Amino acid sequence: MSGTSRSFLGKGPSFRLDFTYSIWWNLLLITTGSALLAVAFKSLAVPQGLVTGGLFGLASLLYYVTGLSTPGWLYMLLNIPLFIFAWVKVSRRFFYYSAFAMIATTVFYELLTISMPVKNQLYASVAAGVLAGFGAGIVLRSLGSNGGLDVIGVYLFQRYNIGIGKVYLAFNAVLYGLSLAYLSLDLIIASLIMVFVTTVVMENTLSMFNQRKVVFIISTAADEISRDILHSLKQSATFLRGFGAFSRQEKNVLMTVVNNLQLKKLEEITFGHDEKALFIVENTFSVLGSSFSRRKIY
Repeated sequence: MSGTSRSFLGKGPSFRLDFTYSIWWNLLLITTGSALLAVAFKSLAVPQGLVTGGLFGLASLLYYVTGLSTPGWLYMLLNIPLFIFAWVKVSRRFFYYSAFAMIATTVFYELLTISMPVKNQLYASVAAGVLAGFGAGIVLRSLGSNGGLDVIGVYLFQRYNIGIGKVYLAFNAVLYGLSLAYLSLDLIIASLIMVFVTTVVMENTLSMFNQRKVVFIISTAADEISRDILHSLKQSATFLRGFGAFSRQEKNVLMTVVNNLQLKKLEEITFGHDEKALFIVENTFSVLGSSFSRRKIY
């Protein structure tokens, strides 16, 4: 089947709320996420002696080995050179938001005390991973970062398309290698479990509101289906030119992008017009422009 775009049908909703670049929205995300991170570290990870990974993990290891200050203040000190880097290499806005996140995490860590009497180390590592992953994901949905390795990760992603996860993987490999010289193997394994849970929850938090479905519809009633998409779903659609390999006839292939809630309604519209239609659904996590998400610029 060949495909060249023929035309766009409609422009979708004329107005959608978008708080992406508003200051109050970004500060709300950062404050909420930083509070969750601080609780995960102070109430669950540090009492169990877990190494959280990333720059806070390095601060925790220094605290366990030397007893200097607290992990919160050590974390802030380690962040100073990275924030100089953010100021020079990324953007002023990214610097200010990330600095606010670092300060908020440190202040919450020092002042916020929530007792979580979890005695089992495995349970504590899983619970800490869930809280930390959710908090980190919320912060990364803003125009800033959690500080630490996120600063380097965001820069490498913007400049060279190197994923933040790869940066953390390389750093944590070195961190846990060093930790073996000072901590027990059981503790390292529990820490790795926590980091794994953190990563999974963080990625799901980031994709929670971004997931879309790309739908291709091959039907003799493509025109009628497209009109219902425009008027019932208030969504845009595009016709692609197709050519049947068996029938040797040209057909219109309808392509549209919907969210999870709209998918079932689109299925009903399609098969309500044509019971023999071909309905193809693909997952996508990045749809930018038009009536969808705006491109994120730090």
